[in-house]
Amino acid sequence: MQPLLFPGDPSFWYETLRTLGHIAYGGADFGEVVTTCERITPGDYGGWHDAWLATADRVAGEARTALEGGHRVSARDGFLRASNYYRAAEFFLHGDPADPRIRHAYDASVACFRHAAALFTPAVEPVEIPYEGTVLPGYLYRADDSGAARPTVVMHNGFDGTVEEMHFFGAAAAAERGYTVLAFDGPGQPGARHHQGLGFRPDWENVVGPVLDHVLTRPEVDRARVALLGVSMGGLLAPRAAAFDHRVAALICLDGVYDLGDITTSGIPLPRAEAERRLRAAHDPELDAMLEEAMAGSPVLRWAMEHGMFAMGVRTPRAFGAAYLDYHLRDGVAEKITCPTLVCAGADDGFFRGQPEQLYEHLTCPKTLLEFTAGQGADAHCQSGAQRLAFARVYDWLDDVLTHRTPAH
Repeated sequence: MQPLLFPGDPSFWYETLRTLGHIAYGGADFGEVVTTCERITPGDYGGWHDAWLATADRVAGEARTALEGGHRVSARDGFLRASNYYRAAEFFLHGDPADPRIRHAYDASVACFRHAAALFTPAVEPVEIPYEGTVLPGYLYRADDSGAARPTVVMHNGFDGTVEEMHFFGAAAAAERGYTVLAFDGPGQPGARHHQGLGFRPDWENVVGPVLDHVLTRPEVDRARVALLGVSMGGLLAPRAAAFDHRVAALICLDGVYDLGDITTSGIPLPRAEAERRLRAAHDPELDAMLEEAMAGSPVLRWAMEHGMFAMGVRTPRAFGAAYLDYHLRDGVAEKITCPTLVCAGADDGFFRGQPEQLYEHLTCPKTLLEFTAGQGADAHCQSGAQRLAFARVYDWLDDVLTHRTPAH
């Protein structure tokens, strides 16, 4: 899809498309997005924040007024959009983790989402999932108030998205089809990173394990039919978990990722083994300078490195690149997955092109590769901008897979 806005800035365009895509499940209005973007200069992270914060503040104010007047649907819709706009506001600021604008906008995003969550029928329930002496934040969605055990989707975002954003990236779509949903933030993801200081960890089975322990105690959950869905980098984390925790009845990778080492070494003009050695070295001023120069010349790389340092809890671009090397499904990990697996792939994925196909090739379980094209308007990373189409295809697949499993009693 050709950029409609910010044609010379792929980072700003993708994040705009991402926000536009959330229109499908109530996360934005087209005019609000366009008029906000008209106030932003390409490449200006501060200007991006200011414009989105102003829009979010205005929409949240209107939602509060609607709620005070007893207009619950209008209030819910406004809070939902404001939550997404606050999320967008702080997105590019993580180069300075101490910047107070980050926590202000993030906390406002969560607060607005929770206001919206309480206004759904049934209400979306905030949950805290016990995890290694602390808790992971999440939300439980029920299809209705019957309390009946239903097929369930456990889901999480990826490198930079919030659990609140999962409402638009799969939770609402699953709930309206009759699934119970548990969405959560794991270590490195915003809820756990901002409030508990937890950085990412590659052994994601030790994150999903406690989440499954929690969800399987809920009466709304059919224990035999629990699927796991991961978005973006979650398309590597979720399969890593499913490889070692066979309570997962079906796996959805939106999109699939096989080896982040491919990503972190691709821009270093050295054989991969040498690039890995130098990334992991105690000191390498030459490589440090090369990475800084590359960041200065690439808005996408600059953002990825700055956010990656924040999410991994490391201090230099090279340390982030070294940490990324541990995130892979090589060495027989992908082959350990036994449940039916859906791997999604966008034809023009600007982040992980070719990765879904690598994952698919290594799977030995029942598997499906679901390709999305430019002709469908769905070729972007995680099918942003085509979420109704994407989730129709994803959940039709899941319906068919779980229909053939015997419900738990």
